[in-house]
Amino acid sequence: MSEFAKDIYTEPVNIDMDTLRNLGPLRAMAGIWQGQRGLDVKPKAEGPKKQAFVERIELQPIDPQTNGPQLLYGLRYHTHITKPDQIKTYHDQVGYWLWEPATETVIHTLTIPRGMVVMASGKAHADAKEFELTATHVDPHFGIRSAPFLDHAFKTVEFKIIVRINDDGTWGYEEDTVLKIIGQDELFHHTDRNLLNKIAEPTPNPLANC
Repeated sequence: MSEFAKDIYTEPVNIDMDTLRNLGPLRAMAGIWQGQRGLDVKPKAEGPKKQAFVERIELQPIDPQTNGPQLLYGLRYHTHITKPDQIKTYHDQVGYWLWEPATETVIHTLTIPRGMVVMASGKAHADAKEFELTATHVDPHFGIRSAPFLDHAFKTVEFKIIVRINDDGTWGYEEDTVLKIIGQDELFHHTDRNLLNKIAEPTPNPLANC
């Protein structure tokens, strides 16, 4: 039996157009944030290398999205990361955080300008203060795709992110990108973490003011 309704075309009625009121566990992440104490552990020829980083991430609400009867609320984001006291981009990332109230599902999409895209998902209650999302290279829905060189040399086989919302208004994350590096028998855990402080409030989505 399919988990989906037979009517795949009819959209929901009486949709609340104010995304900020309907983001579930993502509500606390809306806004513009800065983190000064990021830590990246990445692979190098001589072994793992630790790198401190500074992060700015903007998460702005989008209008409600429908796929026939499916209803999603979300945040569009842009992450820009540099090394401390440097201007050159260390990491750049764009995508969406999405919340489906009907199924209590969180979806995270990411695209980086080195030829890689990921879509991860996980379950969470609307008032959750911590949630975990995963993707694997074999999942047909929540998966990982890389350009040929990355797939050859640094194949990502799994991605996991844990988000924690703190009582003081900050939030943080821990990421684990699991790599199969050519010539190495053991998988490499490329990890990132940071604590983010709000520097500006979000801008309401366009339909919220209509």
